[in-house]
Amino acid sequence: MGALAIALTLAGCGSDGGSSAGSYGFPQVTQDDKAAITVWVDSDRSGAVDAFKKANPGVKLNVVTYDGSSNGSNSFRTKIQLFDRAGSGWPDVVFSTQNNDAAWASQKSNGKQAFAAVLNGGLVPKNTLDNFTQGSLSPCTVEGKVYCLRNDLAQVVLWYNKSLLDKFGYSVPATWEEYRALGEKVAQEHPGYIVGTVGDAWTPEVFFWGSKCQANGITGPKSVTVHIDSTECKRAASMLDVLIKNGTTPNVSVFTPEFVKKYSGKVLLMPGPAWYAGAIFNNPQSLKVPAGQLGVAAPPAWQGDSAVTGNVGGGTWFISSHSKNLKAAEKFLEFVTTADDYQVNLAPGYPAYAPAADKWIKKQESSGYYATDLQALIKAGSQIWSGWGSGVFSQEAIWAKTITPAIAGGKNLVDLLPEWETAIKNQAQVNGYTVK
Repeated sequence: MGALAIALTLAGCGSDGGSSAGSYGFPQVTQDDKAAITVWVDSDRSGAVDAFKKANPGVKLNVVTYDGSSNGSNSFRTKIQLFDRAGSGWPDVVFSTQNNDAAWASQKSNGKQAFAAVLNGGLVPKNTLDNFTQGSLSPCTVEGKVYCLRNDLAQVVLWYNKSLLDKFGYSVPATWEEYRALGEKVAQEHPGYIVGTVGDAWTPEVFFWGSKCQANGITGPKSVTVHIDSTECKRAASMLDVLIKNGTTPNVSVFTPEFVKKYSGKVLLMPGPAWYAGAIFNNPQSLKVPAGQLGVAAPPAWQGDSAVTGNVGGGTWFISSHSKNLKAAEKFLEFVTTADDYQVNLAPGYPAYAPAADKWIKKQESSGYYATDLQALIKAGSQIWSGWGSGVFSQEAIWAKTITPAIAGGKNLVDLLPEWETAIKNQAQVNGYTVK
């Protein structure tokens, strides 16, 4: 066992004790309202812990910093499996950067009770749950039971440089057909400028999720529907083939020095998640777009189809079903996901909790940085398409391994769709899914 795993075991150690059925829909150990709670967070969430401590000095916390399962490290699941085998050591609250952890944390493992506590059986007030943005708790919900709360959303919108659009005499595209046509016009009239990228592992969540492509139709704890030979998938692939070929949607990651060097001042449009604003555009280490230039519009719709969008990230908070102090754990969970002290005043991302999101938007708008209002972010937050689920396996890992190198090799996305479908089905089956 690694040093961190040992530290985590010590931080949360203690016998599981006698269990009782409990009133929240899962077996509970004997409760102790004065017991300290162990909280796992990544370094980016340290501000949430500090804000809670300041507001709740009477609650005892043991805080352990870990990687938050970032980049698909799976460390959250791996460490819980160790504690399941040991029969002790579970933390009381866990933050994860992933949206698919409820898929495993809600299920029994080797006969041991599920790690995640059921939250909508009375543990978290119904009014609190009802105030989360519509659809935002879908990744946390398995067979009608809610097992986690979303920290933030990462809804895809259309970012654009208003100054450049005005200079070139272009208008913001409202449909994907207009977006494609604009990309073709840019390639001819302003070569070197771009309207998007396909170089990151979340490309399918930006373009295919928003096209209602059924690549990830999670229909149950262990069932998935994968149907990529469809109009919805082909239209997105066909559009990208044109834009990749003409250079306006390069196969370059937005987090590489090459991207910053080559495309600073050259990004005309960029479909991408809410967090692109701070991570890429308003970031001195990235594109460093000056104040008054960056605008945001609703995600484009496909002509004749209702507007939906995808989602790239947004963290989740879990309470352990093994916790000896569910009262304190719930207090912490509710604070970090809903309280203005963190979600409005400190959080870098768009809050999943709707009342906090409204205030967060107003705060961002008052900064004077943006060239437009940010209402498109609010609208897109409730337009995330429900047909793209949150299974145990990673769509991003599949895309990065299967499709990104093939695009680099000059292959067309339309031709790669069967290969992508096979890769998804194989990975799903390896993880115990029944594939339809």
